[in-house]
Amino acid sequence: MTHNLNFMFFLSDYDFKLHEDLISQTPAARRDMSRLICLGRKNGNLSHHTFQDIYDILTPSDLLVVNNTEVIPGRLLGRKDTGGRVEILILDYAEGCRKMGQPGVFECKCLIKASKCPKKDSLLLFDHGLTASVTGCSHSIYTVRFCFEGDFESILYRTGNVPLPPYIKRDGNQGSSWDDRMSYQTVYASEKGAIAAPTAGLHFSEKLLEKLKKKGVTIVPITLHVGYGTFMPVRVDDIREHDIHSEWYHIPNETADLINTFKERGGRIVAVGTTSVRTLEYASDRSGKLTGGTGNCDLFIYPGYRFKIVDAIITNFHLPKSTLIMLVSAFAGRENVLNAYKEAIQKKYRFYSYGDAMFIG
Repeated sequence: MTHNLNFMFFLSDYDFKLHEDLISQTPAARRDMSRLICLGRKNGNLSHHTFQDIYDILTPSDLLVVNNTEVIPGRLLGRKDTGGRVEILILDYAEGCRKMGQPGVFECKCLIKASKCPKKDSLLLFDHGLTASVTGCSHSIYTVRFCFEGDFESILYRTGNVPLPPYIKRDGNQGSSWDDRMSYQTVYASEKGAIAAPTAGLHFSEKLLEKLKKKGVTIVPITLHVGYGTFMPVRVDDIREHDIHSEWYHIPNETADLINTFKERGGRIVAVGTTSVRTLEYASDRSGKLTGGTGNCDLFIYPGYRFKIVDAIITNFHLPKSTLIMLVSAFAGRENVLNAYKEAIQKKYRFYSYGDAMFIG
C-alpha cells in the first residue's frame, strides 16, 4: 500500500491532536450564536463568523436540505433478573415501530452492556413495569423483545435517557441551565428514530430558519435515522477496506423534485450535516438526478468520491480518524480541511456534537 498524491487512504492521514478542553460538554447559550468558520472548497480560504451570519452566506438561489430525524431516549438502564446491572441502547426504533403487531410487545435490535453478556432468553427488568428478553444475537447486536402494558413510546420516554456521545460527560449535577432532551435535538426534529443527533442542525433556531425563509431560501426535509455505525471507529489501516453500517432513510418525492429543479436551474444545494450529504448522494444517479423514496443508506464517502448533488455543506468539527472527517475531506480536500481544523484549534473553537460549526462552499 502506498500513498496516492491526490487521495490519502491511510487512516493516519485523518488524525489530529485535540486538547480535551476543546471538546464541548454543553451546548451554546443560544443555538444560533455558536461560532462558524467558513472554508472555501476550492481555494482553502478561511473566515470567521457567528452562526447567525449564515443568513448573509445563503442566498435566495440556495436550497437548504435538513435531516428531520428525532433522537429517541433509547438508552435504558436496568438489571438482569439475577441482579446484575445492564444497559441497553435501542438501535432500530423506527423499524420496530413498523413491524409492531402484537399488543404489549416491541422487538428491535439493541446493543447491550453488562458485566457478562446476557444469554438467550435472559430476562431484563426496567422501570415502569418494562421487561425485556434476549431472543438472539449476531455480531454483538442483540435482538430484544420488550414486554409492557400500555404504550411503548410513552414508557420509553418516561424510562429512557438521551444516548449522548461518550465524550460528553454527565454526572447528574449539571444544574438546570440546559436539558439534553431539548438541546440534543434539532428544532425541526419530527421523525422519531435516531440514536444520535444530526448535530450540524443544532445551530439553527426557529427564528433564524424563519428569517432564511423570508429571505427566499428554500428549506426541504429528508430523514436519515442516525445509527451507531456512523460513529464506529475505523479499525483498518487502509480506509477503503472499512465497511460502514446502513441507516434507514426517506426522501419525500416533493423534496426530490425541488432539488432536481434547483440543480437544473443552477441553484446551490446546501446540505445540513454529513447525514444529509450521504443520503442525497446515495439516492442520486450518475447524472445527479435524485429519486425520492425509502431505503437503507450504506454509502461511505472518502477522498476520490465525485459529488453529484451537494454544492455546499454545513457541518460540525469531527473526531480524528472518523468516517465524517473523511467525508468532508473528500468534499473540500484533506489539506484544506486539516488546515481549517488547525486554525480552529488555535482559535479555541468548540469541537464535536455540542461544538461550533463549519460552512464549506
